[in-house]
Amino acid sequence: MARTGRRGLSSEEKSELWRRWKDGQSLSEIGRALGKHARSIHGVLSANGGVLPRVSMRRASSLTMMEREEISRGLVAGLSLRAIAGLVGRAPSTISREITRNGGQQAYRAARADDRAGKQARRPKMCSLRTNIRLQEIVAEKLKDDWSPQQIAGWLRHIYGADKSMQVSHETIYRSLFIQARGVLKKELISRLRSKRMMRRGKTSTTNGQPRGQIIDAVSIHARPTEIEGRTIAGHWEGDLISGSKNTHIATIVERQSRFVMLVHVKGKDTASVVGALIRQVKLLSPGVMASLTWDRGTELAQHKRFTEATDVNVYFCDPQSPWQRGTNENTNGLLRQYFPKGTDLSGYSQHDLDAVAMKMNTRPRKTLGFTTPSVRLGAGVAVTG
Repeated sequence: MARTGRRGLSSEEKSELWRRWKDGQSLSEIGRALGKHARSIHGVLSANGGVLPRVSMRRASSLTMMEREEISRGLVAGLSLRAIAGLVGRAPSTISREITRNGGQQAYRAARADDRAGKQARRPKMCSLRTNIRLQEIVAEKLKDDWSPQQIAGWLRHIYGADKSMQVSHETIYRSLFIQARGVLKKELISRLRSKRMMRRGKTSTTNGQPRGQIIDAVSIHARPTEIEGRTIAGHWEGDLISGSKNTHIATIVERQSRFVMLVHVKGKDTASVVGALIRQVKLLSPGVMASLTWDRGTELAQHKRFTEATDVNVYFCDPQSPWQRGTNENTNGLLRQYFPKGTDLSGYSQHDLDAVAMKMNTRPRKTLGFTTPSVRLGAGVAVTG
């Protein structure tokens, strides 16, 4: 039966994927470049902990297939090992070891010897943390004490000096954490890392030339007009993303006075995807229904100027790590978990599905509104969507 479904990534595409990841591009940016969904990109990266897989290659000094055939012919001709070494251009000791490890002079076969050498080259080397239980326990203990891998590696060098068996590089610690196939350090220890990332991004990764990591010309929430604070005027909204499994997200925007919520389907967390989706959804509102939008410091709104130009809506940003500054949205996101429990793959919900959930939220009475509904409180200013 013919295989159906999406085509996987070719070796060339995987090489391009890792190159872009190393350059600091987001999952969505890589996905668009390769014509794949961000979840597919995440699957490839997470399987390797965000660490570029090592390519097994034979050393340049290894015997080639042609050299092994020359050895085989020499043995058949009854030549001495020294004579064969002269023909091949190798040391007699090299020829002796090659023949001995592959069955001896009577059983040596070039093809079989070359195949064995290839398999040996592909066999992963046992990492020091797996072979040294004492070292493994010390590293795990220090991670639990909130030491960074670099601190652990440096401390081991300082304490154990010339004892190489009690030393390990910080990269080996990271690999043992993020590449769980090693089975050396427990996955729970990842939570002790300061970055809290579930995948490794190397020190050579960069975000130069990209809007990620910075919000240019962000207007602080402290510059927001004072009348917005008292909820006396409608038209001021708060927004954020709620996240699900497999790097999936939904944008939520809530009107502060009426608690009217709109849910927005987004293809990725990158700023181009999020801002583009918000623009399309906000344009469904009647003119004047949205005057401002307050967001947290997430770089998904790095292109806020583009959003303002398209919608004529001013954007304000909260202080870092201050979710209470957009408390209406935080509370609403908590209520939405009734429909989107943590760990749910949010990509399965279409915009139509999200509109249906928003309708339920907007047509049920709220105590804070005197048991009227958000739809009634906001009035007839919202265009019908779906």
